[in-house]
Amino acid sequence: MPWYKKLHWQIIAGLILGLIYGVVAACAGWGGFTAAWISPFGKIFMNLLKLIAVPLVLTSLVTGVASLSDLKKLSRMGGKTIALYLSTTVVAVIIGLVVVNVLQPGKRLPAELRTRLEQSYQADVESRTAAAKEVKKRGPLDPLVDMVPGNFFNSAASNQNMLQMVFISLLIGIALIRVNPERAKPVLDVFNGLMDTVIQLVNLIMLMAPVGVFALLAGTITDLAKDDPSQIVELLRGLGMYCFAVVLGLGIHALGIYPALLQLFTKMKFKRFIQGIWPAQLMAFSTSSSGATLPVTMHQCEKELGVSEEVSSFVLPLGATINMDGTALYQAVAAVFIAQVVNIDLTLGAQVTIVLTAVLASIGTAAVPGAGIIMLVIILEAVNVPSAGIALILGVDRILDMLRTVCNITGDSTVATIIASSEGQLKMPKDH
Repeated sequence: MPWYKKLHWQIIAGLILGLIYGVVAACAGWGGFTAAWISPFGKIFMNLLKLIAVPLVLTSLVTGVASLSDLKKLSRMGGKTIALYLSTTVVAVIIGLVVVNVLQPGKRLPAELRTRLEQSYQADVESRTAAAKEVKKRGPLDPLVDMVPGNFFNSAASNQNMLQMVFISLLIGIALIRVNPERAKPVLDVFNGLMDTVIQLVNLIMLMAPVGVFALLAGTITDLAKDDPSQIVELLRGLGMYCFAVVLGLGIHALGIYPALLQLFTKMKFKRFIQGIWPAQLMAFSTSSSGATLPVTMHQCEKELGVSEEVSSFVLPLGATINMDGTALYQAVAAVFIAQVVNIDLTLGAQVTIVLTAVLASIGTAAVPGAGIIMLVIILEAVNVPSAGIALILGVDRILDMLRTVCNITGDSTVATIIASSEGQLKMPKDH
C-alpha cells in the first residue's frame, strides 16, 4: 500500500491542514464561516465515534470475558489489569505534584492577567462549580450504586453511563461462562457476529477521519482565538509555565514510565510500540476523548502490536473507562498551580489528599472532552482551595485536554500489551 493511503499519514495531513487553516481563519476573521461550514464535519465525526462506543464496549467485553472460559482466568487477568491501572495513575499524580512543586508556575502569573482570566471565565466557573457540588453531595458508596443500573436501555442510551455498560457486559460475560457450552454457543455467535459488524462500522467511520480531524482542529483554534490570534499568544505567554509543567509531567510519564514498564514486563521495544499506536494517539489528540478513540486503539493494539483479541476486548474498554493517567496528572498540577496563585501553601497531608482524590476521581471521570475540569473542582474543594480558581486555566484547558488524552490511551495500550505478554497472548509483530 502506498504511504499516502495509510490511515496515520492521512490523519497527520488532516491535523497539519487543520492547524494551518485554523491560524489563517483566526487571522482573517473567518470564525463565523468556520463555525457554520467547517466545524459541523468535526461534530459529525465525533458523533459517529460516540455512536459505536456502547456497541463496541458491550460486544467486545462480552466476547472477551466469555472467551476466557473460566472465572479463575478472568479474576487473574482482571486483578492484574486493575492493579496496573491504579499503580500507573498513582505514579502519574506523584509525578505531577513533583513537577509543579519544583517549577512553582503559580508564582509566575502576573496579577493583572489573573484578574482578567477570572472575569472572562466567570460564567464557566459557576456552571462547572454547580455540577461539582452535585457530585460532592453524594455519599461514599454512591459511585458503586451508580455502577449498577436499574435499566439496561437507560444505560445504553448515553455514553456518560459507560461504567454501567462495562458492569453489564462483565456480568453477561460471566453468566455465559457458567451456562452449558452448547446452550451458550448460539448467544456467543450472536455477540461475535455483532462484534464483527461493529468492526466493519469502525472501518467505514475511519474513512472520514482525516476530514473529521481537520474540522476538529480548525474549530478548536478559531474557538480559542475568537477572530483574534493574539488571545492565544497572550494566554500561552501568561500561562506558559503552567502549560510547560503539565506537558513536562505528561512527557515524563509517557516517555519514562511506560517504556520502563514495557521493558520490564515485555520484549517489545518502545519504538515499535509507538509505531503501532501512532494513529490512535493522533485520534486521541484530535478528539480529546478516550472513549471516542477506543475503536482505533483496539484496532492498533490487535493488528500492529499483536495483542490478542481476548486481551484487548477486556483490558482496553476497561481502561477507557477507569484509567486516566494523563487526566489525574493534570488535575494534580492544576490544583497546586491554583493554590500557588492564590498564595495557599498546601501541606504534605493536603498533597496526599490530592493523590488519593485524583486517583479516585480519574476512575469516575467520563471518557469525554472536558470532564476532568468538573472532577478538578472536587479536588480543589477537598484541599480547601477556592474552586473559582479554575477560571485561571480554562483558556488553555482544551489544548492540554488533547495532550492528556494521548497519555491516557498510551497508558491503556501499555497495560494491554503487558497483560497480553503475561498471559502468553502477545504475538510480537515483525517490524515493517
